[in-house]
Amino acid sequence: MTYKQWSTGDVLTASDQNAMSNQVVNRFADATARDAAITSPTDGQMCFLTDSSALQYHDGSSWTSIDLAGDITGITTAAASGLSGGTTTGNATLTLNLPGLTAAQAFGSDGSGVDVTLHSDTSGDYALWDSSAECLILEGTNGATVLDVTDGNVVIADGTLTVGSDGAGEDVIFYSDTAGDNLTWDSSAESLTITGTDGQDALVVADGDVSITDALTVTGTTTTYLNVITDSTTTRTPALTDASAYILCTHGTGMTVTLPQDSAVAFPVGTQIVFERNGAGTLTFAAGTGATVNSKGGTLTCADRYTTIAAVKIAADTFTIFGNIG
Repeated sequence: MTYKQWSTGDVLTASDQNAMSNQVVNRFADATARDAAITSPTDGQMCFLTDSSALQYHDGSSWTSIDLAGDITGITTAAASGLSGGTTTGNATLTLNLPGLTAAQAFGSDGSGVDVTLHSDTSGDYALWDSSAECLILEGTNGATVLDVTDGNVVIADGTLTVGSDGAGEDVIFYSDTAGDNLTWDSSAESLTITGTDGQDALVVADGDVSITDALTVTGTTTTYLNVITDSTTTRTPALTDASAYILCTHGTGMTVTLPQDSAVAFPVGTQIVFERNGAGTLTFAAGTGATVNSKGGTLTCADRYTTIAAVKIAADTFTIFGNIG
């Protein structure tokens, strides 16, 4: 079959008509035959080369083959990918099953994060990781549990755990292993309530001080144990740790206790220390530099062995001693 060039006035014969039917897509034995027949191809013109079974079109500058084979012959989903579905013909449908994702999933990259939102079944409730704010936000329903750690620990390695906000607090309850026993912070009452079991310690301060700026009210019994300190030396200047202590002065030839001024030892006004003349030697009191010690008749000694004298700080740099003075 040849390629026919038509001229004005040419007669259309039956063989010409048969040739035209084969020239809708021009067929050639090879590229050489094509180029010899079509010396000036136009953009979009098509041909078929029988030697290579290649369907071609002219893009305005060259002949380009059209791949007659499909690119996708099937879809294979990898194990543990969470993907299923696919087809070899028609439209392909893939299903992503999130519970099937067993490998660690990364969103964004280190130093270049993205926001991630997990929506709930309730409109407006969600968990949001805000990458720019570096913040995990849990938006739930009032009265419903928004974070439930049924087992394991929650660790805050740095920073502060804040409940509520300044002027808008929230109640906090710590339950014990005994029903009815708990520690409750009541934000509206501005009260911390410890409900324990009678006869058991509900609050234990193993170390450190407890400071109450305002009043302390006790409706039950109180038990206070003196801190008994034994001192066998001949001199002692009380330290802050001696406040409310009971000091046994055991030296056989006596001891002198120097009560200090504030710049030396800053005892709070009202501090009391009890001294026992436990040894055979005389127990004598003296005022430190800048301090004053008051006593009955100005006497500064303890009269007898196994008796006591108490020293109370009554004002700045000033103590009064009382007891078995003489």
